[in-house]
Amino acid sequence: MDTLISMRLASLLLLVALPQVAEETKSSTSIKVSGSLRSRLEVWNWFDNPTTDPYAYSGNIFKLNLQQTRGAWMWNLELAAPILLGLPESGGGHGVNYYNNNHKNTVAGMVFAKQGYVRWSGEQAWLKVGRFEFNDGAELVSKNGTLAVIKRDRVAQRLIGTFGWTHVGRSFDGYHFNRSFKGMTLTSVSATPTRGVFQVDGWGPLATAFSYLSIANSSKDSDWRAFAIYLQDWRGIAKTAGQTGNLRIATFGGHWLRSHGPFDLLLWGAAQTGKWGNLDHRASAGMAEAGWQAPAKTFWRPWFRAGVAYGSGDKDAKDGKHGTFFQILPTPRPFARFPFYNMMNNVDRMASMTLRPSPKLTLKTEFHSLRLANSNDQWYQGGGAYQPWTFGYTGRDAKGAKGLANLYDVSADWNINAHYSITAYTGYSPTKAVLQKLFPGATSGAIGYLEATWRF
Repeated sequence: MDTLISMRLASLLLLVALPQVAEETKSSTSIKVSGSLRSRLEVWNWFDNPTTDPYAYSGNIFKLNLQQTRGAWMWNLELAAPILLGLPESGGGHGVNYYNNNHKNTVAGMVFAKQGYVRWSGEQAWLKVGRFEFNDGAELVSKNGTLAVIKRDRVAQRLIGTFGWTHVGRSFDGYHFNRSFKGMTLTSVSATPTRGVFQVDGWGPLATAFSYLSIANSSKDSDWRAFAIYLQDWRGIAKTAGQTGNLRIATFGGHWLRSHGPFDLLLWGAAQTGKWGNLDHRASAGMAEAGWQAPAKTFWRPWFRAGVAYGSGDKDAKDGKHGTFFQILPTPRPFARFPFYNMMNNVDRMASMTLRPSPKLTLKTEFHSLRLANSNDQWYQGGGAYQPWTFGYTGRDAKGAKGLANLYDVSADWNINAHYSITAYTGYSPTKAVLQKLFPGATSGAIGYLEATWRF
């Protein structure tokens, strides 16, 4: 608890000090102003809604960033203003989550500090203190372009992320340290997540904290990382598996990427130990994927990838042990583009095809065959803590079934220029036994959206 109080005081002092820092350094370097506006129209047809019309709503977020550098020191302040319009009052999916988490208002908005930190940079190290964004797995940029894309899309944010696909997201209050030596990068982060994600008020921190330590290396054809994460969640609220006690979870793992000519390989794994309330926690997860790209001059430059991801489930709710893999504080959406599942008690067999008809246009389609790792456990949704009174994950009894759903989707990303981009996505998911038992009469779910982003 003392750590949480210290982090809160440090964040408040930082936000108060930033204007003074800006005034003192005005003579040496001008303040850089940048920002973005992202607007997305989403249409959802949830699984429990087989006979009624789908709902639509508008989600928007405006960001304004101020930054100044003087010698080895830099300060950054970013304000965010999420605006949600036409939220649905019933149903399922993210639209209803926004409605329920913003005092049941169909229109919601707020202005808050998304980032506010000072950073010191040395010859081979830097330290950031305050409120910042962090995605695990992204602490080192890969030297290989193919592996950089794989790491961005299939590795980063699996366990800790900003949840940036939502219209609020999350940040972290604490410190972030990087040190380079002998071709490797050492990263240390200790922080508390902020509120946000589904509630537009993103000001306050949470009674949850983590420490992250990794060592990573990248070469012209490979990329690897080993990491350790320790998380405590001392919010006295109901958690899955019927627990209200503190969580104390240690996670150890790593990834290895390899590129050889047109082929690529990804391996990722993690093991967990600790306490889930008054239960002993033991869980694991793993992933393996491989891909092949056609030569650069091939028409539309196709890239095919396939693989499987596994997150353990709990085999017996009454044995005094908790075996469901805990995904900590991830961004689920990169790995579940129709975000009705995550990596907890899940087996995800996937295949994808990416087409690049031009440098500015990317087309992608994915297929996922989803089933639960253990039928005695639950179907889980969510991406971790985002407010004091909500755990951040929900689970529903699988009723002895394993098959969850298939997912078919397609997307188009058009980067018009450095300032404007457009994304379109649609996903369709026929149900299997678990969802059919939970939502009698439901045969499928679907999502579609059109998103435009302006950067300045």
